[in-house]
Amino acid sequence: MPLTMNDVDRFEASRPRLEAIAYRLLGSAGEAEDAVQETFLRWQATDVEHVEVPEAWLTKVLTNLCLNQLTSARARRETYVGEWLPEPLLAGDPMLGPAETAEQRDSVSYAVLTLMERLSPGERAVYVLREAFDYPHREIAEILGITESASQQTFHRARKHVADGRARAEIDEAAARRIVEEFLEAAASGRTEPLVRLLAGDAVAIGDGGGKVPARAKAFEGAVAVAKFLRGLLKPGAAKRALAGGSPGIYAWTANGEPAIVAVVDGRVIGVTCLEVTAEGIVAVRNQINPDKLERATARWAAADHGEPLFTIF
Repeated sequence: MPLTMNDVDRFEASRPRLEAIAYRLLGSAGEAEDAVQETFLRWQATDVEHVEVPEAWLTKVLTNLCLNQLTSARARRETYVGEWLPEPLLAGDPMLGPAETAEQRDSVSYAVLTLMERLSPGERAVYVLREAFDYPHREIAEILGITESASQQTFHRARKHVADGRARAEIDEAAARRIVEEFLEAAASGRTEPLVRLLAGDAVAIGDGGGKVPARAKAFEGAVAVAKFLRGLLKPGAAKRALAGGSPGIYAWTANGEPAIVAVVDGRVIGVTCLEVTAEGIVAVRNQINPDKLERATARWAAADHGEPLFTIF
């Protein structure tokens, strides 16, 4: 039977939650949108009158589509050029989903999305559904076709893997901006020492150019190495201006709830750098410059009240 307007409305009411789940599972806004659209096609093709709990049905279909995508993504990432990082979402993007609790905010942070790459697809699904959306293990078990006990064990294992990879630090938006501004001031000083003071001793810098934009294949490790890299990155140069398409304006912002630096040329976001901050200092600088992963950020930026840049580079 064709869908009624009521059936379509029920799906659309679920779309924001489905997109937020898919993004956390896949780390890609574009792939998340595709998974949600495929879920709608499945909804359109089924006899919805016999679906007792639409939300549960839609979540199950979406999650399994994402699990299939994650399995194939692992193979693709083996041939990915350089480091792979998630697609960043700028402040206010509805795909970030609920942010009422620390767990919900943490589950969509750039740091945790990166760490979730260590998890198996099944571990990632259990972690996201439980940690970010508070699904009971009974429902998770039904969605994934496992036992409730297996869901509990998988969640504890996944949570430990994520916790082992980071030291959590809650930072409000005002503090995040101060951190970014201090970091940018140090980076623009042309000296290494101010940057080293802001970085943790074991800090890392990772860039994702996806083979589209030059980026180092391996991470920089250690405060001094990271500071030298960042200092060099901000040095003016005609080749850099040509590659960027102009002189980028630099803004202090937030992405995925973390302090971030946004580089913009003529309204186009050409880079989003997320800073992971702990009590020891900045422990990770994750720089997304793959243009394929910045299209949504550019659209979001166009709708934001971002004011004037702090400064321009190159």
